[in-house]
Amino acid sequence: MDSATLLERFGPRDEMAYDVVIVGGGPAGLSAAIRLKQLASEAGREISVCVLEKGSEIGAHILSGAVMDPRALSELSPDWQLRGAPLNVAVTEDRFLFLSETGARQVPNWMLPDNFRNHGNFVVSLANVTRWLGQQAEALGVDIFAGFAAAEVLFDEDGAVKGVATGNVGIGRDGELTEKFQLGMALPAKYTLFAEGARGHLGAQVIARYNLRDGADTPVYGLGLKEVWEIDPAKHQPGLVMHTAGWPLTPQTYGGSFLYHLDSHQVAVGFVVGLGYANPYLSPFEEFQRLKTHPAIRQFLAGGKRIAYGARAISAGGLVSLPKLTFPGGALIGCEAGMLNVSRIKGSHAAIKSGMLAAEAIFEALGEGRAGDELTRYPEAFRKSWLWDELNRSRNFKQWMTKGLYLGTAMVGLEQKVFRGNVPWTLRHHRADHASTRAASECKPIDYPKPDGKLTFDRLSSVFISNTHHEENQPAHLTLRDKRVPVDVNLARFAGLETRFCPAGVYEFGKTPEGADTLIINAQNCVHCKTCDIKDPTQNIVWVAPEGGGGPNYASM
Repeated sequence: MDSATLLERFGPRDEMAYDVVIVGGGPAGLSAAIRLKQLASEAGREISVCVLEKGSEIGAHILSGAVMDPRALSELSPDWQLRGAPLNVAVTEDRFLFLSETGARQVPNWMLPDNFRNHGNFVVSLANVTRWLGQQAEALGVDIFAGFAAAEVLFDEDGAVKGVATGNVGIGRDGELTEKFQLGMALPAKYTLFAEGARGHLGAQVIARYNLRDGADTPVYGLGLKEVWEIDPAKHQPGLVMHTAGWPLTPQTYGGSFLYHLDSHQVAVGFVVGLGYANPYLSPFEEFQRLKTHPAIRQFLAGGKRIAYGARAISAGGLVSLPKLTFPGGALIGCEAGMLNVSRIKGSHAAIKSGMLAAEAIFEALGEGRAGDELTRYPEAFRKSWLWDELNRSRNFKQWMTKGLYLGTAMVGLEQKVFRGNVPWTLRHHRADHASTRAASECKPIDYPKPDGKLTFDRLSSVFISNTHHEENQPAHLTLRDKRVPVDVNLARFAGLETRFCPAGVYEFGKTPEGADTLIINAQNCVHCKTCDIKDPTQNIVWVAPEGGGGPNYASM
C-alpha cells in the first residue's frame, strides 16, 4: 500500500516543522547541525535543527577504518581535546607493503607520497567519534531522533524540497497493516540536508529528480570490510598504521588492506575492493578472509580474538564524480555527495568540512529571510576551501589504480610525489561499477578455502557479531524491479554473483516446490552496506529504508 493511499485512508501525517532537517546522523550531518547552532548562538538568533538517524542510536551504523585527520574537527570545535573527543591514539608509524602470496616488500618511508603519511592524525573508532559529536549537538539544542528512518522526500508546489517524512511502521511482510500500524511523521523544513553516506537512497532520488549528475562523471564505489580484534599485548603497537596492496587480489583488480593499532590491545583490520571488478566469481568477503592468512597480517592476529565485524560501501569517484551539490530547498553533504579522498582512505574530515560549509550557507540564507531557494554560497565556498584543493590534487588516483596495480602505482607516485597533485591532466570515469562485470563464461572460478573459525570465518558468524537485527514482520527493504531477473540474467549469465558480492549472506539461490531456481532474500541479515544496490548488473535490486532502528548495531567500529 503506497503513501498516497495510506494518507487518503488515515488522514494527514502529524507534523513537526523545523528550520533545518538533516537526514543522517553521521559526521557530516552532526557537524552541520553543530555549526548551525554555533552561528545562531553567536548572532543571538534561534534556529531549530533536527537530525534523523535510521540507526538505533547515533553511531550504530557508522563504520570506517579509521585514521582521522583532525583538521576539520579543529575548525568545528577548537577545544575538542578539552571536551573529551575520543581521539586518543596518535599515529606513531606508517608502513606500506606490497604483498605477494607469501612475501611482503615494504616501501621506504621516504618514497611514500603525502597521501600515505599520517603524522598528526589519529587512529579512532569513528562510531565513537560520531557519538561524541551527537552529544555536542544535543548540548547545543539540536533535536536528534535515532531509530527514525527518513523514507520519503517532501516537495512544495513549486517542486522544491520542503522536508522529509519518516517511514510508516506496522506494515506486515505481506503488505497488510498490522495492529501496530502508524503513519510516519512529516518534518517540513526551510532547508533539508541529505547526509546518508555513500549511495543514500533519498539522496539518489533527489539527484535523479534534479539531474544533479549532469556534467559529472559516473560515480564509482568500493566495498570496505572491517573486523576489530583483541590481540596479544606483546604484538600491540598503539598508533601503527599499515596499508597493503597486491595479494590476494590480482594486479588488475583495484583494492587494498589496512591494519590500524588502536588502544586497549585492539587492532582494526580491513579490506577495500573496488566494485568495478570484472570477475563475477570474486567474493570481497572471501578475499578479506584470505588476506588475514598472509604472514604480514597473521603475525598480529594469531592467538587473538575477533570481536566485531561490518561492511560498508564507500564513494571512490572523487572530485570528478561529485554531483551538483545543491537543489531548491537543500543540499548534499559528506559521502552522500562523494566527498571521500580515496587516495588517503579518509572521509571523516571531508564530511565535517562539507557539513560546516553547507551550514554556513543556510545560516546566511535564513538571515536574509530566504527559504527553499538554492544555496549557491555552499558550492562557491567549497570551491574556495582547502577541501576542494585536497580533492583536486588527488582527483586522478582511482582512475590510475583502475588501470592496474603496477601502472597505477607508478603514475600515482609521479603525480603525488613529484608533482604533488598539481598536474594539467584529468582522467575520467567512463563506466559504472555494475557495467564492468563480465559474463561468468568469460571468467575463471575462484576456489576459496573453507574458514577455520580461528583466523577466517563465514558470513553468518560475522553478521552475528555485527549485532544486526530487523523487525521480521515487515516488507523486505531489498526490492526487485523485476523478479525474473535474478534467475534469468544474474544466475544464467553471471553465475548468481549476488551470492558472492554481498558480505552478509543476504542472497542465496534455492528451488521452488516445482523445482525451479529462485532467489531467496534474507533481508534480516542486511548490514546496510549498499553493495547490492551498486553492483547488481542490471540495477534490478533497489535498497530502501527498513523500519527505523533496524540494521547493524556497531559498538566501536
